[in-house]
Amino acid sequence: MSPGDQHSDAPAQPVRSDVERNRGRILAAARTVFGRDGLGASMASVARETGVGIATVFRHFPTKEALVAAVFSDRMDAYADAVATALEDPDPWHGFTGYIEAACAMQAADNGFADVLTMTFPTARAMEKRRNEAYEGMVRLIGRAKATGRLREDFDPSDLVLLHMANLGVVNACGDAAPDAWRRVVALMIQSFEAPARAPLPASPEHDALYRAMLRAVPAGDIARKPEQNS
Repeated sequence: MSPGDQHSDAPAQPVRSDVERNRGRILAAARTVFGRDGLGASMASVARETGVGIATVFRHFPTKEALVAAVFSDRMDAYADAVATALEDPDPWHGFTGYIEAACAMQAADNGFADVLTMTFPTARAMEKRRNEAYEGMVRLIGRAKATGRLREDFDPSDLVLLHMANLGVVNACGDAAPDAWRRVVALMIQSFEAPARAPLPASPEHDALYRAMLRAVPAGDIARKPEQNS
């Protein structure tokens, strides 16, 4: 083997420890900021929480969507797992209601994830893939619950999106003053989903329209920037 071959087979230089450390600090700070203030919090506030310049944050995460995806990938995995667990329940209605309670509890526990469930992030492909997997599971879950006769026939998958939007409003409005208020709202909603229906529902929103509603513009000042300093 020639010296040139030896050089080409050598392992790549490891990422500098300070870069890895900064990335970890940014993720921890973002989890704190988004969990406290929701996704309306700016990238500048994440930089302040981290104790680094904003250029360092953008060097690691060129867009806010990239940072959100990195922070909440584990939460989205847990959300998808909740759907899978519900599908394994031998009682479809119990699985359906258990999923709703679990997902809404995740919203109540984390303001940032409460926002994530009511938004969509087209460029965060891995996270959106998990969301789509969860959605497909929910469709099956709804079909199973309807087959038992316990879930009203006019229930639509978009109703779960509306439920998350409503739950987000309650969680944000009540905050620490009434932190368990969401539980009553969710219980009321579950009872309204159960058959027999007392009256027909208005038409559900068009799926494309609801998707557009879930799209959110990145807040001003959170566009990608050219890094100005080393990370």
